[in-house]
Parts: sequence; structure tokens; C-alpha cells
Amino acid sequence: MKEAGYVYILTNPSFKEDWVKIGKTAREVNVRSKELDNTAVPLPFEIYATLKTRKYEEVEFLIHRIIDRLTDLRIRQGREFFNVSPAKALDILKDISKTLDDAVIDEVYLKTNNALCDDEESQLTCEKKQRPRFKFSMVNIPIGATITFVPTGLDVKVVDEDHVEYEGRIYKLSPFVGTFMPEDKRNTSGAYQGAKYFAYKGEILDDLRTKIERATK
Repeated sequence: MKEAGYVYILTNPSFKEDWVKIGKTAREVNVRSKELDNTAVPLPFEIYATLKTRKYEEVEFLIHRIIDRLTDLRIRQGREFFNVSPAKALDILKDISKTLDDAVIDEVYLKTNNALCDDEESQLTCEKKQRPRFKFSMVNIPIGATITFVPTGLDVKVVDEDHVEYEGRIYKLSPFVGTFMPEDKRNTSGAYQGAKYFAYKGEILDDLRTKIERATK
């Protein structure tokens, strides 16, 4: 029996908001996304969602064809980049998955952007909420400050609301984690919530944010 593979939706911080890459791979998607991190793109790709199925090759062909039929959304013919929002691409992927008997959808973006949940809230309610993207002003970290990448102890400099500088290159937090996380500490999805891995004056950024959010409820 044919082994299952993946159809993936990737985003990139250097892309326009409604640009995605939709492709397929027989291996883990985080392995494929790292292969795509080359000089052609200034920042690493982020995994938005995946669909696992034995029919991954057919699904990739079908989702490409559906998007092409909707309108001329392919950024460049013959390439896997589309001018469509990640959410819309995921909706199409979900529709296709309903025709398969072995499809497993993994909404990676939802895992990394879930809102805070009170104990009495249902998980469903929680998942429908999403926190805004992390910004340094949320936790009163000024531009020019130094923060530390906890897994390795690397210090980086805050250059604007959501970027840091390290060795002359500019990164968002999550792609930085994906690039510099030691192999023995990586997760299986390859997706990371950046603020959980950096500290300012000894305190994790996500913990600082949580304190402020709870204090202002």
C-alpha cells in the first residue's frame, strides 16, 4: 500500500499577506520547509496547515486546479505560489479532505496562535479566539533592547515592533526559532510560537504578555 504523504500550505513573513505556497511532500513537512529556506527567500517559511493522506499527489493537483479555475491567482505559472489567503486555501483543502477516507488535517497556525483560555471555557470557544500577533510594545520592550534566545543563550537586538537583528540579518521571532533551534530541541511540526523562546531581563516574553493580559481583563 502506498505510504501517506502531505499537502502543505506555507506562508512567509517576507511575502504579501495573501501569498501562500501550496505543495506536496512524502516526508515530514518541517523537513521540506527547511529545504525551501534558501537565498531565494529572505526569511524561513512557516507552516500554516497540512493534510496527510495516501492521495497527497492527487490532492495537490486538485487544489492547484481549483484555485486556477477560480481566477488567475497563481503568481507565476508552473510554480506553487498563489495570491490567495491562507484561510481560503485551507478551506479548499478541507473541502477536498471530505472526499477522502484517510485525510488528517493539521491546522498548525491555530496551535501556535490560540488565545488564553480560562479554566471554565470550552476548548472549542478557546480555539475560536486568537491573540493578535506578538509585538514588543505589548510587553513594554523598547526598540534597541537586547533579548535572549533561551535554548542557546544567543542575544539579539530588537529593531522594530516584531523584528530582531542577529549577525546583520533581520528576523521575526518564530522564523528565528525555526532557524536556530538546536536539533535535539525541535518539535515535530517545525512551527514555533516565538515569544515562548525569548526572554527579557530573565523573563519569558510570552509570560510577560500573559501577565499584562490578565492584569487588564
